[in-house]
Amino acid sequence: MIYTVTLNPGLDRVLWTEELKEGIPNRAIDDKTCIGGKGIGVSRALANLGIKSTALGFVGGFAGHMLNKLLEEELNIKVNFTEIEEETRINVTVYINNSEKHIQINTSGPKISSRECDDLIHKIKDLDNPEVITVGGSLPQGLGPEIYRKIVHIAKEKNAKIILDIDGPSLKACIDARPNIIKPNIYELSDFVGYELKSMDEIIRAARNIYEYGIEIVLVSMDAKGMLMIANGEVCLAEPPRIIVKNVLGAGDSSIAGFIYGMANGKDLKESLIYAVAAGTAATLSDGKILCPKEDFMKLLPLVKISSIMHK
Repeated sequence: MIYTVTLNPGLDRVLWTEELKEGIPNRAIDDKTCIGGKGIGVSRALANLGIKSTALGFVGGFAGHMLNKLLEEELNIKVNFTEIEEETRINVTVYINNSEKHIQINTSGPKISSRECDDLIHKIKDLDNPEVITVGGSLPQGLGPEIYRKIVHIAKEKNAKIILDIDGPSLKACIDARPNIIKPNIYELSDFVGYELKSMDEIIRAARNIYEYGIEIVLVSMDAKGMLMIANGEVCLAEPPRIIVKNVLGAGDSSIAGFIYGMANGKDLKESLIYAVAAGTAATLSDGKILCPKEDFMKLLPLVKISSIMHK
């Protein structure tokens, strides 16, 4: 069974406008409410690819109730959330029509009590036959990176593959727990090493640095440049075709779902990497409400180019 953990989920209000000006009311030409949070995004993309998962995390208040309802009733995703006293966060993204420009505003989220944290940890300890546990997103108030370390240890005790998609400082704080797979983007990887990564050589060196901690698979998402993978001592690059990007929300989550989809279907690591890039690219072709449509995913698979990189 596949489980996803989102410690700081939210409702995403997505707006489209013809232009964005300061000091005057800006009228939206379209708007949608989507479910946000990296782990939940993985569950949503997996569902569209035909893979079942169970979503865990914290939810509370009206926004939390709505999030729970949308997942169960509209998306048919099984949930096992931990109820909290404070309100689930609401984030806002504004797209300027006919442009790749957008503004994204994420709120910090609720404060989690020690009792609520313990409740979630107990749920994870009680998971039935977990094969993969993926954890992603930001930390809510009241929690530190130590919770990631706890989840990694629980996953390993249950012989589950653990995937982390978390920011640089949090990753640095728990990297020695040795999660099986990590998926930072370039900016998170830059945070990890403490300086801006610009060239491919710099990105590979930084990814190797993390790999040498004893990580089985390091995936680095690089937007339109594709995804880098270091595994079994080899460096591979998968590149997507050129496309017109409609939306960026959920692309990273979809790439993790694609990688899991490949593994679940018995594909090797290179093939799973192709699946990851196809899924992440498919997410950018939709408006964000349907994450990683399978039809787009299948069309993109043969268009992804993969190569091995020799690097000293």
